[in-house]
Amino acid sequence: MAKMRAFQVKGPNQPLERVERDIPQPTSRTVRVKVQACGICHSDSFVTTGAFPGIQYPRIPGHEVAGVIDAVGPDVTTWKVGDRVGIGWFGGNCFLCEPCRRGQFVMCEKGKITGVTFDGGYADYLIAPIEALAHIPDGLKPAEAAPLMCAGITTFNALRHTEAHPGDLVAILGMGGLGHLAIQYAAKMGFKTVAIARGKDKEPLAKKLGAHAYIDSTAQNVSEELKKLGGVKVVLSTVTNSQAMSETIGGLKPEGRLILLGVSGESLEISPLQLIMKNTGVDGWASGTSIDSEDTLAFSDMTGVRSMNEIFPLEKAPEAFERMMSGKARFRVVLETGL
Repeated sequence: MAKMRAFQVKGPNQPLERVERDIPQPTSRTVRVKVQACGICHSDSFVTTGAFPGIQYPRIPGHEVAGVIDAVGPDVTTWKVGDRVGIGWFGGNCFLCEPCRRGQFVMCEKGKITGVTFDGGYADYLIAPIEALAHIPDGLKPAEAAPLMCAGITTFNALRHTEAHPGDLVAILGMGGLGHLAIQYAAKMGFKTVAIARGKDKEPLAKKLGAHAYIDSTAQNVSEELKKLGGVKVVLSTVTNSQAMSETIGGLKPEGRLILLGVSGESLEISPLQLIMKNTGVDGWASGTSIDSEDTLAFSDMTGVRSMNEIFPLEKAPEAFERMMSGKARFRVVLETGL
């Protein structure tokens, strides 16, 4: 049987190891995807550390996948060989639990997660459920599309579901892998966009990405600066620092919202009075489904939103993974298979 390259994790706190596996065969309601690019996300550490419950090892990580369908299961009729597809964090849902019955597929109680509950994209091929597939537009190269399957959809989908309208003031907290995309999406959606980051040196890039204003959180009081601009309808937080998140609350307009994307283990420091006096609030946002990914890709293709990537060949997956997890990578890291 033909073989493929893959990088797997044998168990919690084990390193990525290169193996050769049989090329898998699609079964009912699945397709086989020839992986062309796979982004490395900080959430991939859930697999290497065992932080996500119930992982069955060995496991191939990777949930920012871009590739081409090269085989379909016997009952697959809506996808065909040759289709360009992306697969993100959302790997499918059961359709039977209460969240699914209410159309909340991302909150499925038995949801599948690419690279976590089934093998992901650190490999030449993967098997994906048809519910997980998103069409990739012709205008996006695989390495451009891959990071949009997590970093892209998370920021794009969160912004478009807020109460902000074109012309409203929206702030993006952080300019890393998520933030640099969020600034672009916010500007392209017609929001007056404020970028908040650490250091004056990041201002030129923020403006280049589309920000109309910039706040250096190391030298300025963030809430006061937001108030000077008239207050913001939305703060989209892409950072993992709870203190930085908390420092934006005072800059919200009445009924404004702080939307959390970055994960922190620390509590927010927010006075109930801050929320009550202006009827403001704090919400979380969890990526989206495959059709949301498809919308993200289409919008990015149409408007020119692109991720800033460092590219590594698949053979250097351990080096690329370490660069992303160490924080040395400024934005996103992407593996290419060469297929």
